[in-house]
Amino acid sequence: MIVGIDEVGRGAWAGPLVVGAVLLGGVAIDGLTDSKLLSKKQREVLNLEIRQKAVAIGLGWVSARQIDEIGLSAALKLASRRALAHIRHDYHEIIVDGTIRLIDDPRVTLMKKADLLIPSVSAASVVAKVARDNYMKHLDVVFPGYKFAGHVGYGVAAHRMAIARLGASPVHRVTYEPLHKYQKANDKLFSPRPAKRTTRHIGDAGEDVAANHLVRLGHEIVERNWRTKYCEIDIVSQYGGTVYFTEVKYRKTDRQGGGLAAVTAKKQQQMRFAAEYFAVKKKLKNVDLRLAVADVTGQSPEVRAFLELG
Repeated sequence: MIVGIDEVGRGAWAGPLVVGAVLLGGVAIDGLTDSKLLSKKQREVLNLEIRQKAVAIGLGWVSARQIDEIGLSAALKLASRRALAHIRHDYHEIIVDGTIRLIDDPRVTLMKKADLLIPSVSAASVVAKVARDNYMKHLDVVFPGYKFAGHVGYGVAAHRMAIARLGASPVHRVTYEPLHKYQKANDKLFSPRPAKRTTRHIGDAGEDVAANHLVRLGHEIVERNWRTKYCEIDIVSQYGGTVYFTEVKYRKTDRQGGGLAAVTAKKQQQMRFAAEYFAVKKKLKNVDLRLAVADVTGQSPEVRAFLELG
């Protein structure tokens, strides 16, 4: 019962740092190795198998802005704690790839090249890599021009040219040496505005947070705010062979029962019609359709719960 820990995105210039934690529990999965040695297709296939067979999986995320605020070392430890918090089963040992003690636990063993030698660490490397790559693909749509889907935030020539042309985006790590000159400009441009935010603005932010949450779970966003004269769907996403239709419910406080309380039986009937109508319009065949709701709360929206409705 070994929990493997590995990180992805430490050296990237943009995007989040992601730490994976996997408890395989003795399950054998052929082909596991360091994710960097695998093709994109191999990683995606292994990722699905790991998610199906592992006893527990955790992902810890730290945003570029938070990396800039607390530094990379603290961010690595924070992401590791967040990943390990998802492992709610008994385990005997924690093996961390590398030589830095990211977890304060007597069961920790540090090991160079653990992602090549220990299956649970290899699995952590794979799930973290696939999750982060999918998220960077999402950011490619949000911030066009940087080509995040291709280089996933690393400092390759095409990325350097895009930064020289467009400047740094909100997801760039401006405390990294190559981006220092953009730090003051970003602090000024993206600092919180004193202007009052409307309910509509907060609701839109809630949908953004929900979409990001789904991407972190491994979903691919297919549609946002899909509308017809008959119905609408907040988020359509795909995970494996399943298409999810997610209703985002935002509540500033719990006084009205939270967002989940708003998904009544009548609302579920409307969601089911919308999902079936979407499937007909998009000619979806041989796919599993699932309804889901994202419960978003807080003045600074965050996902409190993601619930599949069937």
